[in-house]
Amino acid sequence: MGFESVLNFFGRAPKKTVSEIEVAHRGATFRIALKRVATARRLTLRVRAATRDIVLTMPPRAGLRQAKEFAQNHAEWIAQRLARLPRRLPFEPGARIFLRDVEHLLLHCPDASERRGAVWLEQRESGPALCVGGDPAHFERRVADFLRREARRDLEKAVRRHASAVGRAPVALSLRDTSSRWGSCSAKGALNFSWRLIMAPPYVLDYLAAHETAHLRHHDHSAPFWSLTKSLCPRMEQAEAWLKAHGARLHRYGRRPEAAREREISAG
Repeated sequence: MGFESVLNFFGRAPKKTVSEIEVAHRGATFRIALKRVATARRLTLRVRAATRDIVLTMPPRAGLRQAKEFAQNHAEWIAQRLARLPRRLPFEPGARIFLRDVEHLLLHCPDASERRGAVWLEQRESGPALCVGGDPAHFERRVADFLRREARRDLEKAVRRHASAVGRAPVALSLRDTSSRWGSCSAKGALNFSWRLIMAPPYVLDYLAAHETAHLRHHDHSAPFWSLTKSLCPRMEQAEAWLKAHGARLHRYGRRPEAAREREISAG
């Protein structure tokens, strides 16, 4: 059922304005965000892997009491789904992360005085390593900043190449940490990408760059758009298959801001 689990229940009741509810279960308390959708015809309960949060989508006339009852009745279901989620892997010394689909060991190297505060790559006997100097309090931030810089460099290079082929250039390129889209193209031609693509195989990052650059010419998902995208990135199907099979794992690494809560993983 994709990256999220779903339960459905039909409901009709008066509307109340509440943004979230809490459900207690075996000593644990689950905080559930409520989302009213005008087109919804049933209550839909989701546990989202990327953001590790719980969302209850409601029809406009569904009532708060009904929502609470539905969530409480499925508290065990929620607990089971949460227990199955892979644990978070913070950027800390000794952890292993992926850079361009190659596993790297994170190392704190405080004695490298000439590179204090810097982040660099080394090939060690145990394999590739990402080394971080300076104060350990800044270790996680420096790793995240390094990955963002690498992502920007690769994406800017790929977008320049594809934009030259398309004959149109973006007005801007920015990096975000969303869970709903790997990339997007605004109506004005601004491209946005998830920095986490730097952890995927290079052909996956290249595909997303091609996909969003193609939107500069076709701001839809029409047949001409897909034809153009495939001409830019012949490995399109392979990249989409990789994202479907492995994309969710990219969201395990590092700490995610609380604001980054969206619906599902897809290309824009």
